[in-house]
Amino acid sequence: MKIAIDGMGGDHAPLEIVKGAVAAAREYGTGIILVGPEEVMKQELTRYDCSALDIEIVHTDEYLIEGEQPALALRKKRNASIAVATRLVKEGKADAVVGAGPTGGVVVAALQYLGTVEGISRPVTGGAFLGFAPQTLMMDLGGNVDCKPEQLLDFAVVGTVYARKMFGIANPTVAILSNGAEEGKGNQQVKDTYPLLKESGLNYIGNVEGYDIPYGRANVIICDGFVGNITVKCCEALGKNICRWMEDKLAGKIAEGELSAMVNELYRATNMADTNGGGTLWAVNGVACVAHGRCKAPEITGVIGQAKAAVESNIVEAVKQELAAYRQRSLQRKEE
Repeated sequence: MKIAIDGMGGDHAPLEIVKGAVAAAREYGTGIILVGPEEVMKQELTRYDCSALDIEIVHTDEYLIEGEQPALALRKKRNASIAVATRLVKEGKADAVVGAGPTGGVVVAALQYLGTVEGISRPVTGGAFLGFAPQTLMMDLGGNVDCKPEQLLDFAVVGTVYARKMFGIANPTVAILSNGAEEGKGNQQVKDTYPLLKESGLNYIGNVEGYDIPYGRANVIICDGFVGNITVKCCEALGKNICRWMEDKLAGKIAEGELSAMVNELYRATNMADTNGGGTLWAVNGVACVAHGRCKAPEITGVIGQAKAAVESNIVEAVKQELAAYRQRSLQRKEE
């Protein structure tokens, strides 16, 4: 297996990107293709013993800078590191691509060179984000802030595949996030999506509220990226503030090591996205993973591990098969 890494993407590139990639090559035994200025990549690699590792460099002098408009920047910089890394997947020279940002650049490159799975108009970001409900995932978490009901249905299908393949759940429950559990609650988008999900053949259980998320009431929770991103960031910030509050209130009252362990456990439970480092860009016709721009080496290693798992589980083909099965069920219902 070969995984292409944008060596110049992220707030801490290239130092932390290369460090995380080297660790991933050692831990997972996967081949790594670092994409970026050759001399820069070589200089970073001199920090480590790579003699037994499968690491190569693909040279390019161009890379994206935070603040650039992704689509425009990639038109001007056709050999930007994220573009070259993604083309390696298209050309069959790599099995997956990992980029730490700018996020928009990773998404645009994936759309431009890999495209989406047939029948899905947009890629979707999402996954498990709350340790209190480790078998609950949400889609979308920020990639698509304005969505049509049909697109939310696509997200539900993709989320079902995710839960089956990654969580091992045979028949994942699906719900839509709303301001009330009763049918008929929600804004117009939710109301219009409800019947589509109800008739989809998925294991749809109706609406859930934000209150239900930490209790894991559904395995797959659907919302647009505007709502999802706000929800996730609120949970993360609340977790971080509770951690600080615990440190202040319990300092000197319990052993320092015990307090530190409690705080770290709570942080992981409320900040899975930070802990995991990022995740797969779903519904792309190829494996593309987005790492958070602020990632350090351990998180980069983790995202590369997620890319490896997505390739090994043949997740792209699974999404295609699930979509085909859904379309067949829909056709049968119409004929009936």
